[in-house]
Amino acid sequence: MSPPTTARKALRDEHVDAVLHLLHRAGQYAHDLFFDKTAGLDITPRQLVVLQAIERDDRPSQTDLVNATGIDRSTIADIVRRMEKKGLIRRKRAANDARIYVVSLTEKSKRILRRAAPALEQTSAELLAPLNDRERDRFVDTLVRIVNNHNRSN
Repeated sequence: MSPPTTARKALRDEHVDAVLHLLHRAGQYAHDLFFDKTAGLDITPRQLVVLQAIERDDRPSQTDLVNATGIDRSTIADIVRRMEKKGLIRRKRAANDARIYVVSLTEKSKRILRRAAPALEQTSAELLAPLNDRERDRFVDTLVRIVNNHNRSN
């Protein structure tokens, strides 16, 4: 491993115990890239994740979306309401259980999914560009381990 550059060393020294801050800064950068690449689609990263979950699971319930995305129940309910107002999804009571809402994609959301796919790939590629292939794999694996550990503890 090569020694850190002066800028990286300064950032490390300044934020030695601030993993949360560095994750937040990386998240801000990722969001900025996403919004640059998806300009005009009027979609947030979380909404896109929810649309992808709906696309994978034909007519999921909101509980299914919580399980598929890891987004908490009240936030999913809010996202679903907003997406329904924007015409991205349809929500209706399940035929077999009137207590449950199931959601489905609209033609508008299907178009957004098609247009967002390359933008999402470009965002990921640009975000991970400073890393070599091995580092990318380790970074993504590490993020998955952190999320899975959190999911197990909740």
